[in-house]
Amino acid sequence: MSGDADSQATGLVGVLARSRELGFLGPGRLAEQIGHSRAFGELVRQALGLGELEEVEHFLDLGAGGGLPGLVLLDEWPSATAVLIDAQERRCRFLAESLTELGWQHRAEVRCGRAEVLGREPGLRGRFGLVVARGFGPPAVTAECAVGFLSPGGLLAVTEPPTEPRAGASSERWPQDGLRQLGFGSPTRFRSPLAGAACLKIDEPAENRWPRRDGVPGKRPLW
Repeated sequence: MSGDADSQATGLVGVLARSRELGFLGPGRLAEQIGHSRAFGELVRQALGLGELEEVEHFLDLGAGGGLPGLVLLDEWPSATAVLIDAQERRCRFLAESLTELGWQHRAEVRCGRAEVLGREPGLRGRFGLVVARGFGPPAVTAECAVGFLSPGGLLAVTEPPTEPRAGASSERWPQDGLRQLGFGSPTRFRSPLAGAACLKIDEPAENRWPRRDGVPGKRPLW
């Protein structure tokens, strides 16, 4: 967390408490939800191979409307900039107001719209070395909606439970044949007592056919 974190953390807790009041976050204990996002952030750093003094520079949060993990990651990574995207105007408005309240309006941009559409915009397509997602959707939908934002060598990091999945569950959630269509390699998993992450790397720019048009990834998932 950043050096003057006491006041910022208090503000962050207040912002996320309001998010829960608005129905954007689930009913779990807020401290646990924040702790999960902080632990997830550390797993992402491991996946990126960052040293102790190295920091994430830029990331996109896919479906950021409730503020997790995007706002927590901005707190954890004080030098990072971000784009927070969500399809719902109320959530986008909440995010923009929260960034102003936290003094981060110059570090992060809120983009309101469908990921399938935004992922084709010249200013966003292929611009990110890191895309994070928490509860965005099923694996096939998350992977397809994220792929347009990633630059070659970029990483998609998706939150998962900290416990080991049952035998075979990994290949069911992230099948190699499906991932290969999008240009992803097999996922690498990182776990800690508080969080888990499935991390997928893409080596080449996304093919022009991905993502498919608005709504299709959810209606006709690749797997």
